[in-house]
Amino acid sequence: MAKELIPQNPQSSDSGGVQEIALREALEERYLAYALSTIMHRALPDARDGLKPVHRRILYGMSLLRLDPGAAFKKSAKIVGDVMGNFHPHGDQAIYDALVRLAQDFSSRYPLVDGQGNFGNIDGDNPAAYRYTEARLTEAARLLLDGIDEDAVDFRPSYDGVAQEPVVLPAAFPNLLANGAQGIAVGMATSIPPHNIAELCEAALYLIEQPKARSRTLMKFVPGPDFPTGGVIVDPPEAIAEAYASGRGSFRLRARWKTEDAGRGTYQVVVSEIPWQVQKMRLAEHIGGLLNEKKLPLVTDMRDESAEDVRLVFEPRSRGVDPALMMESLFKLTELESRVPLNMNVLSRGRIPKVVGLAEVLGEWLAHRREVLLRRSRFRLGQIEHRLEVLGGYLVAYLNIDKVIRIIRKEDEPKPALIRTFRLSDIQADAILNMRLRNLRRLEEIEIRDEDKALRQEKRGIEDLLRSEKAQWKAVAGQIREVRDRFGAKTALGRRRTSFAAAPAHDEAAIEEALLEREPITVVVSEKGWIRALRGQVADLSGLAFKADDSLKLAFFAETTSKLIAFATNGRCYTIEAAKLPGGRGHGEPIRLSIDLEQEADLITVFRHQGGRKLMVASRQGRGFIVAENECLANTRKGKQVLNVTPPDAACAIAPAEGELAAAIGDNRKMLVFPLDQVPEMSRGRGVRLQHHKDGGLSDIKTFEAEKGLTWTDTAGRLFSLSLKELADWRGNRADAGRLAPKGFPKTNKFDNGPPVSGRDAGRNGG
Repeated sequence: MAKELIPQNPQSSDSGGVQEIALREALEERYLAYALSTIMHRALPDARDGLKPVHRRILYGMSLLRLDPGAAFKKSAKIVGDVMGNFHPHGDQAIYDALVRLAQDFSSRYPLVDGQGNFGNIDGDNPAAYRYTEARLTEAARLLLDGIDEDAVDFRPSYDGVAQEPVVLPAAFPNLLANGAQGIAVGMATSIPPHNIAELCEAALYLIEQPKARSRTLMKFVPGPDFPTGGVIVDPPEAIAEAYASGRGSFRLRARWKTEDAGRGTYQVVVSEIPWQVQKMRLAEHIGGLLNEKKLPLVTDMRDESAEDVRLVFEPRSRGVDPALMMESLFKLTELESRVPLNMNVLSRGRIPKVVGLAEVLGEWLAHRREVLLRRSRFRLGQIEHRLEVLGGYLVAYLNIDKVIRIIRKEDEPKPALIRTFRLSDIQADAILNMRLRNLRRLEEIEIRDEDKALRQEKRGIEDLLRSEKAQWKAVAGQIREVRDRFGAKTALGRRRTSFAAAPAHDEAAIEEALLEREPITVVVSEKGWIRALRGQVADLSGLAFKADDSLKLAFFAETTSKLIAFATNGRCYTIEAAKLPGGRGHGEPIRLSIDLEQEADLITVFRHQGGRKLMVASRQGRGFIVAENECLANTRKGKQVLNVTPPDAACAIAPAEGELAAAIGDNRKMLVFPLDQVPEMSRGRGVRLQHHKDGGLSDIKTFEAEKGLTWTDTAGRLFSLSLKELADWRGNRADAGRLAPKGFPKTNKFDNGPPVSGRDAGRNGG
């Protein structure tokens, strides 16, 4: 591929000219730099402290302002200004938005900022401007910063090189999993829900004892997320375990609800906790819209009675409504149930974007805590050694106080004289010279020796710690236990808020039915395949209008909650929702718009699914079988193959399989009556021979009870009936040819030619 070049400036000199660069390489280089900047410095959290740069800079900036827990609040504007000016030059609103989120107890499981003023609410209202609000750090944030002045972490120059900022925080608090994180980078994203810190600490302690423990093992300590707004997780443990093992998955979170007695045998449902990151006001507006559109027929009203706590009250349509089914309908259509994604894509060691599992992310935090322990121990060791050196100088001064004073008074340069006379170091000489006179009276040998002894003992302990990995992990475990006890299950903040439960096993059909207003309708199908639904049960269809050259094919009674089954000549059954049918004011719409019916196939019949019935299906070649009606339901628009036919053969009839006998009529007008038990039951296939035809093929089938005999209607709607005795000449076995139909049988060779609508809710051939 030829390189596209940036044109040169012919007038420029060699020193100041434009360099010739391949455009593709230049774009790749610049886009890669942008992508890395977004990934490393904006969107993905560090696995060690769980913070993005903006959050880390806010907390560090607040620590420089001495906004510790218990200190006086300071204006958010002051915090935002300092952070933007010193560390994060990306806009005041971005910094304030991040600060607000750290302070919202409905967004963060363990808020890192203690806010005073309007910091927004669960309804979705915006916080007040930063000139009105005040903030300080929380105890959790103090733990994240603990040891930052003791060389616990590396620092780097700020954006302008004037100040220094921490690369990562010491993080005595497992913030990544405790508070979670969300972010979208270039080509990757992260989504980590919050967890319970006491459970995380228990898992971390186990991981110290068993470093090779897997994520599934740690689930006995961390069963799942713990959201600040509570709720109920209804995923099975196997799905949660798989998500934690792979680092990818999702959690199905539902609102918490209960029933309250409303008197006189009635009840109301109260929702006290809603899913995380769902705005209550928007949720209430959505539910109100669904009620106005009559898409929640089981609910008659919803009230928001929330004060400080969430309280959404739902009134059922009647006292007979199952509350669990009513809530299932709400979960299906509203954000009372939501999916919380899990994508633990983090910066491993602060450098490498990586999707990690539960065990790996806890392992990174533990490794960081050990590194912080070692660095703080070395820092403390340096302080002790410096102090021991100073104490040695003090001891010399105390034992030789008069001589020290004389040297200081007489010598022009007392420091070299002190060093030379008493063999002191620079540090010891400076300490003696900087000592105040008033300290001389308190400078007692016993105090110096006691402090020296205590420091030397502490030094030996630190040196032993630095030499022993086992001792290091023991110290880390002790720190983790302190955090666990501080945020344990017995504390208000540490108590688990999200529980686990299995989703009720409701029939999908019952839920779908609950979402619809149940009303009677009359389904009308024309000869050319146009379908519509008339409101109510309309028996007189004489006034119906059809398109030119079209007429009534069949009609039957149903309800808006009904499922309709269409049977076509290709042997497929198609399912249509009655609620989705067009109204009866016009001509309806072609049934092919509701199903994917092949062009070469034609519609045979449409009927209402009743469930539990048996149906007999048959083809033109006289083959057929019995199939359960539920096996005819299709999940897609393409339908479900029931009767296998190969052209020129085609499906031609379907009828309820009721009674003991079956009747078949062919194009040759020969009729055969045979026992129904000779026809096998199948879920799909070609079937067996029902009637032998020398000429033509099968026209229609019907089943009936022996006691009632065989009945049919002619084209005028008159009913004919033959008893079992009168049918003796036509009785035989399956696959016989039969005899000519009895006198009065319709020339259409169909058993049912009567009125299209009847109280039986049946259409011709449709059952």
